Amino acid sequence: MRICRFSTGEEPRFGVVTGEVDEFGQPADDSVVVALAGDPLYSGIKLLEEEHRLSDVRLLAPIIPRSKVVGIGKNYAAHAAEMGGEVPAEPLMFLKPNTTVVGPNDPIFYPPQTSDLHYEGELAVVIGRICRDVPAEQATDVIFGYTIANDVTARDLQRSDVQFTRAKGFDSFCPLGPWIETDLDPQAFVDGRVVQTHLNGDVVQDGTTADMIFDVPALVAHVSSVMTLLPGDVILTGTPEGVGPMQVGDEVEISIAGIGALTNPVARRN
Repeated sequence: MRICRFSTGEEPRFGVVTGEVDEFGQPADDSVVVALAGDPLYSGIKLLEEEHRLSDVRLLAPIIPRSKVVGIGKNYAAHAAEMGGEVPAEPLMFLKPNTTVVGPNDPIFYPPQTSDLHYEGELAVVIGRICRDVPAEQATDVIFGYTIANDVTARDLQRSDVQFTRAKGFDSFCPLGPWIETDLDPQAFVDGRVVQTHLNGDVVQDGTTADMIFDVPALVAHVSSVMTLLPGDVILTGTPEGVGPMQVGDEVEISIAGIGALTNPVARRN
């Protein structure tokens, strides 16, 4: 089931997206959004007798985390190598404020403090209930679903600051979308979900989640051993190799097999 957050020009609503998604992550022309009563994280899935053509609504970030986005660094060996570092012995965590979150087609704003802004296409895990100290074998019990993320990073600030807060914390530095897929089988990640990033139509990242150093259950267990996770919190699972710079006017599209595609333009921050 694909849970979206959408607007028809009024207050944001939640809905279920129907129809097929092709191999490139694009929904069928006849896809519709069936509205839900309330927030599905708290109210469950309660369909209303209200439908909208997907093409007639504006898709928003499918979730605004109540408290935090937890990022995982260097979770692909090839990416760790391209960054000039070693593979970490345990998951490398950092936090992004929830004010970094934007939705599909929203601009990624290029701040004046950086001259080296990078894309990082990633699988994102959405937490479904309050949890702490979750064993890896029970991680699926607390996962609401999966979406796509761009862990936007000011690489020069990351190098100069050493830690990640400023480099990854600007407004618009965490696009999420286009929806949350609740029916993905986490065990399928053993075989891998293809993660691709296109910059202006050219493939710049082409990886698979099978190459994660720490898989999704291990990440949920590790993060929840440190901090309580709340409904709507998001865990970014790391990026494959191929990260690189974006410029004002560029368009970045990240697709993950079984979910769809997330597209965002890059704009100058005034």
